Amino acid sequence: MTALFSNRWIKWISILILILLVIFSVLPFVWMMSTSIKNSSELYTSIPKLFPDHPTLENYSYIMKRGSFGLYFRNSFLVGIGTTIASLFVSLLAGYGFSRYHFPGHKFVLFSFLMVQMFPSVLLIIPLFRLIKAFDMMNTMGALVLANTTFAVPLCTWLLKGFFDQIPHDLEEAAMIDGCSRIGAMVRVILPLALPGIIASGIYVFIGSWDELVYAMTFTSSEAIRTLPVGLSRFITSYEIQWNQLAAATVLATIPVLILFLLIQKYIAQGLISGSVKG
Repeated sequence: MTALFSNRWIKWISILILILLVIFSVLPFVWMMSTSIKNSSELYTSIPKLFPDHPTLENYSYIMKRGSFGLYFRNSFLVGIGTTIASLFVSLLAGYGFSRYHFPGHKFVLFSFLMVQMFPSVLLIIPLFRLIKAFDMMNTMGALVLANTTFAVPLCTWLLKGFFDQIPHDLEEAAMIDGCSRIGAMVRVILPLALPGIIASGIYVFIGSWDELVYAMTFTSSEAIRTLPVGLSRFITSYEIQWNQLAAATVLATIPVLILFLLIQKYIAQGLISGSVKG
């Protein structure tokens, strides 16, 4: 009886903790949504309200009428797609190589890949700036794709290596016996089986590129190349912060990633679980 009572207490405490975590996670987004539908008079009241008395969509209308927002959105999408393709291409080859070929020093090389993730991205600005300048890529989308790829590849390689480790070598050997080359076996057998992991890694790369600000502010100066994070930062000036317009723009910038995540969340969960268990 005591054990049953104790288990019930543990269950209810666990549920309470989960509810608090959900509230803690969702409340900032709810507050942002609320701020985005407030007018200026309700925004600066002495007693803040979560739900405005007179909600309005004028902030969204203002953002949508600004031609620059659509341009920022397009640039972020193109940079995100380019970064995802480049990162997955490099990481697939690197992850497959680390998984299947144990050459001398491969553990050290693999660990050095992960070392990049232990430092803030700002430390890479100077070497990346000199590299991009040498290639005459300043103020181009290619510069952002290159910069984002350098930061995404290490962790993406580790993730994909974990996925490849779960796939038996016998499948490749059987494919090669049937006439496939090593690359053919990888493309026809390994990649389809690792698809959930590839999707999970791709979403990680895309979201990281979509939210990136430091590189975008450093390597671009033209209005035609700026991305959404840089565009959002322009609502913060030396004299004021346009909170309601900033919140509306942030909601619009968040929706595409949220929809993408909801559509393929099962692949993300499946990929992360399969990559975390070593067979």
